[in-house]
Amino acid sequence: MDSALSSWGLGSLVEDAELIVSELVANAVQHGRCERLRVRVWRPSRTRVRIAVSDRSTITPTLRDPDFDDEAGRGLFLVDRVAARWGTDFRRWGKVVWAELLDTEGQ
Repeated sequence: MDSALSSWGLGSLVEDAELIVSELVANAVQHGRCERLRVRVWRPSRTRVRIAVSDRSTITPTLRDPDFDDEAGRGLFLVDRVAARWGTDFRRWGKVVWAELLDTEGQ
């Protein structure tokens, strides 16, 4: 992902993108309990990157407001804080959870 973002001139988004992938994949593995998932990264516009994780689960992701000492429940909280926006698209076969990052440095 680092090389894709850098080649698009969006290297400043690498750290946040890696965090988002890590959290969305962890949620899919923990809550989706699926054997397979798919990660997709693409650039819908010059300054916007969308990261999506697809799995076959139909469980709706839930944003929580974790307490300081909570050991779990921070994944979507972190995604919500880092991403410009995020959401879930349901499909006949499961769902796609996605998050978008905006390059505000290059504008």
